[in-house]
Amino acid sequence: MGFCFWVCFISVLNFYSLSFVCSQADASAEGTVFIDGKAPIGRIDDDFICATLDWWPPEKCDYGTCSWGLAGLLNLDLNKNLFLNAVKAFSPLKIRLGGTLQDKVIYDTDDNQLPCTSFVKNTSEMFGFTQGCLPMNRWDDLNSFFQKAGAKVIFGLNALAGRNIASDGLAVGAWNYTNAESFMQYTVDKNYTIHGWELGNELCGSGVGTRVSADQYAADTAALQSIVQKIYQNVDLKPLIITPGGFYDSDWFTEYIDKTTKSLDVVTHHIYNLGPGMVPMCIIQYRSLGHERRFELDNRVFLCVGVDDHLVEKILDPSVLEGVSGTFSGLHNIIKNSTTSAAAWVGEAGGAYNSGHNLVTNAFVFSFWYLDQLGMASKYDTKTYCRQSLVGGNYGLLNTTNFQPNPDYYSALLWHRLMGRNVLSTSFTGTDKIRSYTHCAKQSKGITLLLINLNNSTTVQAKLAFNSTMSLRHKHRSRISHHKHRIHKTTIVKLPQGIDGKIRREEYHLTAKDGNLQSQSMLLNGNILSVNSSGIIPHLEPLHVKSAKPIMVAPLSIVFSHMPDVTVPACKVQP
Repeated sequence: MGFCFWVCFISVLNFYSLSFVCSQADASAEGTVFIDGKAPIGRIDDDFICATLDWWPPEKCDYGTCSWGLAGLLNLDLNKNLFLNAVKAFSPLKIRLGGTLQDKVIYDTDDNQLPCTSFVKNTSEMFGFTQGCLPMNRWDDLNSFFQKAGAKVIFGLNALAGRNIASDGLAVGAWNYTNAESFMQYTVDKNYTIHGWELGNELCGSGVGTRVSADQYAADTAALQSIVQKIYQNVDLKPLIITPGGFYDSDWFTEYIDKTTKSLDVVTHHIYNLGPGMVPMCIIQYRSLGHERRFELDNRVFLCVGVDDHLVEKILDPSVLEGVSGTFSGLHNIIKNSTTSAAAWVGEAGGAYNSGHNLVTNAFVFSFWYLDQLGMASKYDTKTYCRQSLVGGNYGLLNTTNFQPNPDYYSALLWHRLMGRNVLSTSFTGTDKIRSYTHCAKQSKGITLLLINLNNSTTVQAKLAFNSTMSLRHKHRSRISHHKHRIHKTTIVKLPQGIDGKIRREEYHLTAKDGNLQSQSMLLNGNILSVNSSGIIPHLEPLHVKSAKPIMVAPLSIVFSHMPDVTVPACKVQP
């Protein structure tokens, strides 16, 4: 019976995928993008894109599927040319080192009196693994890679050291920072540059596994700041103090931020708003199960047959995407109403927890969620967004075994190269299936617009309207002189149709290979993106389109439109 159910589940998934393959763009609709260019509504870091590396060993499994392989920090292959090139392409990429097991890591510095052993799976232990250890020669190797790749490193410290877990799940006592301080001193002595030290992982609010009170966490943050000031007193570039790296809880974050106004640089929170990567239906079995999915718990063997968890459906639902806006706005308002100077970051975001879902969170369809997250976070003044993960699990930007880029890698790279720091207020009328975001352009004085079409059958013709004084500039090919065409109005105006037919914009159209949303290959302007045999990341070439034409957004596609000749006042404001 279990086997039959599984076949049916696969059939349902295949039918769901094929429905998008077979859909024809028979319908078209018009809509208008309204861009308010008077002033920015938010500002992001120039190196806004961030990705994580985790501690999970190969034995990390979810619902009987082990998706981490050799992607953990202790065993990741740092000698692959493709891996190096993938990180270097961002110049720079922020990389956050942390995750669930970071609070069970000891550092094998001179002060460590315990054996330096790897994590061992043990279901009776919190988080399912014993304590693990970071050897200093491995830390040396990691830093060598980061230096070659030009990465900016954020390191998550063990915040549970010295605490006891009470019967109600509260972690009691102050943070014992002795081992962490020794590790930080080793790092400085080696001249390794750390962009930020982050304290703890998912210990705020109600916590995951255990929790720390806001008052105690504030005291621990002050201790971390004191250590950093002492160790880095003769170092010009001081690292950021970053915490708490957990799920947003309004009351907890309000108290914590109010008590860390002089000690905190960055407040981080995590996003997994799509639920679990897979929802299993399990049946207890006492016989051999062959190749069917199974896992063991309390000496019983469970057969798990996949249940359609509607994950793709959630990703394509505008109300689901918009639902997490309350988290961004809530934290934004707490910071705005506090005297803190701390900035908000998303410190970890994989969308679907428990390692994601193969052929969903590592496939083309996930770029709808990911790019929407980047746009929404920016709107609420989030400075950096760290994707779980760079490699590992079923949500890596890179394939876990061969480091080939998954579709979201290219989405991240396009964002990094096109979307500048200043964020513009943007809305769309005509359909609720278009998600729209605008930034000042990163490499010109113009703007870049991101349009995400969640409709599976309708091509949208998007026209532009601005609520500001704007300027259109055309440079003659001779490059000797140029003319500017200005529109001096503060009411909504349409982008002029006939001022100059030679004014062009650059468009990047992203679609799934063969129209299959669960494909792990992405097309850019109809051409497949792939690395060559030398591991070189492909060029991301745009189409050049006359600016007078509406932007055509095909069904289930994503478009970046860079308009270098459209300038607005908000883009003259220096971040």
